[in-house]
Amino acid sequence: MRQVLDQDEDGVLRLVLAPSGPDVPVRGVLIGDEDAVRPHDGYLVLGAGLAPDPAVAAERVRELARRGVTALVLRDTGDGPPPEEIVAAARETGLGLLVRAGWADWADAVELVRSACAFAALGTGDRLVGDIAGGGLAVLAAEVARYCGASITVEDTLFRVLAHSATGPDADPVRQSTILGGKVPDWRVAELRRAGLLRALWSSRDVIHRAAQGGDPERLVVAIRNGGEMLGSIWAAADGGGFTPEAPEALRRAAEVAVPYLLQHRLRVGSERRREQHAMRGLLSDEGDRRTHLWSLGLTVRTPCAVVVAEQEESTAPFPERVFQALALQARAHRTGTRYLRGSRRLTVLLPVPDGQDRDAVTLARDLASLAAAMPDAPAVRVGAGPVVDSPLAAAESAEEARLVVRALREREARAARADDEPPLRHAGPEDVRQSVAVLRVLDAVRPLWERHGGPVHDMVAADIASGGDLVRSLTAYLDAAGDISRAAQRLVLHPNTLRYRLKRVRERFGLDLDDPDTRLIVTLAMRLATSDGAPDAPEV
Repeated sequence: MRQVLDQDEDGVLRLVLAPSGPDVPVRGVLIGDEDAVRPHDGYLVLGAGLAPDPAVAAERVRELARRGVTALVLRDTGDGPPPEEIVAAARETGLGLLVRAGWADWADAVELVRSACAFAALGTGDRLVGDIAGGGLAVLAAEVARYCGASITVEDTLFRVLAHSATGPDADPVRQSTILGGKVPDWRVAELRRAGLLRALWSSRDVIHRAAQGGDPERLVVAIRNGGEMLGSIWAAADGGGFTPEAPEALRRAAEVAVPYLLQHRLRVGSERRREQHAMRGLLSDEGDRRTHLWSLGLTVRTPCAVVVAEQEESTAPFPERVFQALALQARAHRTGTRYLRGSRRLTVLLPVPDGQDRDAVTLARDLASLAAAMPDAPAVRVGAGPVVDSPLAAAESAEEARLVVRALREREARAARADDEPPLRHAGPEDVRQSVAVLRVLDAVRPLWERHGGPVHDMVAADIASGGDLVRSLTAYLDAAGDISRAAQRLVLHPNTLRYRLKRVRERFGLDLDDPDTRLIVTLAMRLATSDGAPDAPEV
């Protein structure tokens, strides 16, 4: 277990209790009751489905200890240390207790244990392992290049370069382009796919040879696999000469040695992304230690910033991947240091604004709305910019305002549709919709009181919505038209006498005098509450 914790550079796991000491064997990891029949000697068990009742969970701890489990991993709930019943049961049985960080997920814990076990499985007497001596993928690439007499690149399954050996001036153009771009060019991937080389690579466990073709030198390639799982590949190019006789065997062994390093790399990349997303959620919802969140995001306390929210209709399917990627790329290109949080229907951008100019966030909102509108078949996207705040510590305030701006845009568009007017812009800043945002704040404050108390207006709204909502639509149009019967009827596509009849029904059936100022105020609030989009939106998680 000590080796697992030593490998944990990102703090995925925290040791709570080790009654038998940290030097206990770890053979692998199991999730919950996975394979509940056979013994669990030497395994870490992830408590993904652990019962919330501490007494029941404590009995589960005793059962795991009887089956030989090394340690149980609990989820950090943010409510303090694990229940005393669980800790006491672990201490009594000698079972280790670990806690998974709140920002991480169970997949991170699995990757960490698999990586540590893979490192432990490397033979200490192996010549290549000894030459690398924990130096990482860069050292592995350099040493394999020496064994093979060739140039080496180590790539993941998306053909991104994770490490490479030294590149001389005579390296072939494809290698130079790959290293400079950090990824194999798309045209090259397509060429390898057409030639059948990628199919052979994914299906073979041996070294594959590709003969020299024109200016393209001879190459050897081998897949990096962990059991049946494909992790990446190692490519060797015979730049300016031939391979050494031991090159194929060196590549085979290098592919085995690379496994824990690629597992570790994947864990680090995934955990960095989840830590950043966790920090963004914390800042935007004002939860947790905000200064720790800033550190995770690489931001400083004194950086002015604003939040921009791009949101699509709730009735549509979640963001198509291409739309999200395009909007996220546009946001990151707008300014260095921009961070974003993705939801199912919302992209939330934290934009540094060093000069403190409010309109800079509005400019990004305009660009995002224009980009979404220009994409074929993209859903309708409304973009709201929050005000600039002095520090990311106050990002939640800007985020709340940005979400209110989006709601105001949505309501303005709905009113324009009812009045058969031209649709308004789909982006705005707080100054552009100040009064609408103020009304939404009032409605949100009034809504709980309105829902708790009855009265004739409340009864009228409830009864009418249950029967189709004709009176609510009629009253809304009447009030929007400032009491002008002809204009309201035109918007409703009704004869004025029909509208007059409906207003008469309101007076006679529910006893509401629309000439009374107090009644009109309550009816106006009731119509806005009935036609608005409900309680304030929360950050998507």
